[in-house]
Amino acid sequence: MAKETGHVVGIDIGTSKVATVIGKAREDGALEVTGIGKADARGMRRGIVASLDEVVACVKASVEEAELMAGYSVERAYVGVGGCHVRGFNSRGVVAVTNRDRVINREDVQRVLEGSRTISFPADQQIFHTFPQEYLVDDQDGISQPLGMPGSRLEANVHIITGSITSLQNLTTVVNRCGIEVAELVLGLMADSQDVLTADEREIGVALVNIGHGTTGIAVFEKGAIWHTHVIPIGGEHFTNDLAVGLKTGIMDAEILKKKYGCALTSLIQEDDMVEVPAVAGKKSSMVPRSRLAEILQPRAEELFQLLFEEIRGAGLDKTINAGLVLTGGGAGLAGLPEVAEGIFDHQVRVGEPMEVVGLTNIVAAPMFATSVGLALYGAKLEARGGGPRKKGGMFRKLLSQIKDIV
Repeated sequence: MAKETGHVVGIDIGTSKVATVIGKAREDGALEVTGIGKADARGMRRGIVASLDEVVACVKASVEEAELMAGYSVERAYVGVGGCHVRGFNSRGVVAVTNRDRVINREDVQRVLEGSRTISFPADQQIFHTFPQEYLVDDQDGISQPLGMPGSRLEANVHIITGSITSLQNLTTVVNRCGIEVAELVLGLMADSQDVLTADEREIGVALVNIGHGTTGIAVFEKGAIWHTHVIPIGGEHFTNDLAVGLKTGIMDAEILKKKYGCALTSLIQEDDMVEVPAVAGKKSSMVPRSRLAEILQPRAEELFQLLFEEIRGAGLDKTINAGLVLTGGGAGLAGLPEVAEGIFDHQVRVGEPMEVVGLTNIVAAPMFATSVGLALYGAKLEARGGGPRKKGGMFRKLLSQIKDIV
């Protein structure tokens, strides 16, 4: 049996739900999930805290449910970040190798990563991730581990993630007010990649799409690194609103209909399938063909994936996603979405569910838990590399961790 190494916690604070996962890291790299908590979110608007008190109450409810299941009191957690305030862009750092032996050491790698962060960005944003993509030693590219290599010039291509200072501070405040220390704020898409993508997909090129309630995020991976991120202000709530308007029913009823009978492709619906649609203001419900729901949902799905396709093509990465698309997030459960995406991208598409987990797999094996499970898995891998739980330490400690990532 694989040895357990300690507890790790991931908290995904979304627009429609707050999910908490408590797990035990194992030496074989798997995460044994021991506790899960889920609460309907209130006070969030497209990934941004709109009401501190409401969000705090939801996080507390989610954490307490997970604690009760796991028999463990949460003190630290990795917290997901998403929403339209998140920005991603590529940068490059260049330094001279100045030590006597002209052999690249940890200090050189630290300096080149620091140099890559010396860029201009809006004053209301702050960097919270620097993901190395590749290193170049004396113009030789494609290097993933430059330590110990001889050379006089070291360059690093990196993907930088920034977020709204206010939004990041609000997330931290929410979690702190629950009596929990934030181990690290983590890009939700990076967390997703930990448990829904395979190593082969990340290597040959894949687009990871997280369809949330208010927004949809996309991240393109190739050669084992992240090369592009973007957030589109369309999510599951837009599908629900379309149904509510088209069927003349309430929002809550439209959400239920979407989850139970919704399909984003009319050709997948049997012509004789009928659905009962509740009316508003106490009026009599009516029976409508299930194909009517698909007729409403399909245009929105086509719009979403067309926007994602144009984003990837605009970044010059449409020829690199050889492994196709992986859909995750709560909105990815809508039937017909993979088929719509395949028609627009002309690539294979699958729905991603958490992998590399044991324990309560019957509960977490769903796209809606991908981020919270991924956060815990991200933290488990990070702490395993660091030899124990990470402490607060600012920019230097984060850069040191990134250096360890390449060793």
